[in-house]
Amino acid sequence: MIETNDLSKQFNHDFWAVDGVTLTVQPGEILALLGQNGAGKTTTVRMLTALLKPTRGWARVGGHDITKNPQEIRTNVGVLTEQHGLYMRMTGEEYLDFFGEVYGLEPKIRKARSDYLLEYFGLTESARRRSGEYSKGMKQKLALARALMHDPSVLLLDEPTSAMDPESAQLVRNEISRLRSSKRTIIICTHNLAEAEALADKIAIIYRGKILLNGTLDELKRDVLGPVEYEAKFAEAFDAGDLELPQGATLASRSATSLKFRIEAPQAVNPKLVHMLTSRDAPLVSFHEVPRKLEQVYLKTMADAQGGTYAA
Repeated sequence: MIETNDLSKQFNHDFWAVDGVTLTVQPGEILALLGQNGAGKTTTVRMLTALLKPTRGWARVGGHDITKNPQEIRTNVGVLTEQHGLYMRMTGEEYLDFFGEVYGLEPKIRKARSDYLLEYFGLTESARRRSGEYSKGMKQKLALARALMHDPSVLLLDEPTSAMDPESAQLVRNEISRLRSSKRTIIICTHNLAEAEALADKIAIIYRGKILLNGTLDELKRDVLGPVEYEAKFAEAFDAGDLELPQGATLASRSATSLKFRIEAPQAVNPKLVHMLTSRDAPLVSFHEVPRKLEQVYLKTMADAQGGTYAA
């Protein structure tokens, strides 16, 4: 649904805001684009919406070239910017009708889409109130409804929960999850790593205009943090002694009542490891994967890119 190759944008003859971005996002996928302020996220989104022309490289959105087919791009893309740009004196109903007309929808279609989206986002009772009276969460949901007014196949969301209270942010995250479908692709630009971890199928980390990492969260954890670790906890002190570990397992650390193992292939190794422990009459209470978060992946990646050291 979205494909870019060497996508690049230069400003002022010497500054590459985006430099060689190559991405593929399939139908039904959510990609989280992560990076510092000024890393190139918003510039990338602006090129994908045909608002900026790339200096080098190309991109296709919904099968349309962003340079050759800008009108088709805008027809197929819905955008939520960090500053949602609501017209505060318009009611929610008027606002959606206005943008439906901008998108060229016939009056009957505009009314049907507006009614559907207001109900979908739980805004029907507030439809005739001015949007300036809406809460932050309601405003963000109205902006999402606007982005969906023409039923786009691609959604580009820039900081969808920025500066929102936790309750409103959760409402918007729930709506983004509901919008996932086999016919729609979503890119989220965000600083909220927990949000990206909860919503995204794939993660891309951009730094100084370049993609440093791109893949599923499990792939990124393995590539950046190494083999997965599992911890065995015991009801009382257990002397592991000369425990012979199965191939693919190494002892990472130990205490009197726990052992941590690095496991190369958990599905193959873990059954053997648990059997080995129980055959030694180990008072095993639990055996579980040691949690590893996207935050660890992101911080280590950025530390490596900046030549620093990441302390887990």
